[in-house]
Amino acid sequence: MKAIATVVTPEAVQLACQEAGLEARAAARDFFEKHGDRDACGFAWVNVWGVRSNSKIGKALQAQGFRKDYTGSLCIWNPSGFPTQSISILEAGAEAYAQVLKDKLGLDRVYAGSRLD
Repeated sequence: MKAIATVVTPEAVQLACQEAGLEARAAARDFFEKHGDRDACGFAWVNVWGVRSNSKIGKALQAQGFRKDYTGSLCIWNPSGFPTQSISILEAGAEAYAQVLKDKLGLDRVYAGSRLD
């Protein structure tokens, strides 16, 4: 696991999640404009592994909408908020969201996930 170079503050988590949400919406919108809303129905989310839910960063992520799921990771569903069931559009948003968290917070175990409905 990659070490976090600096102490991550709740404010840094809030800003990273806000930026990640904007990037996720933009990625979902761009995918929609390029390919349309014509794919299988499904869901997408982002998992953050290796962060305890009672740690400072865990609490800050939960304040931004993450919840501990059955796998033990912190998870947020449909981070793009894009109003579609198209799995490809939702995956594009989730992947963008995960990448921003990796870049801004120095986390390396952040993954986009999806499944068909």
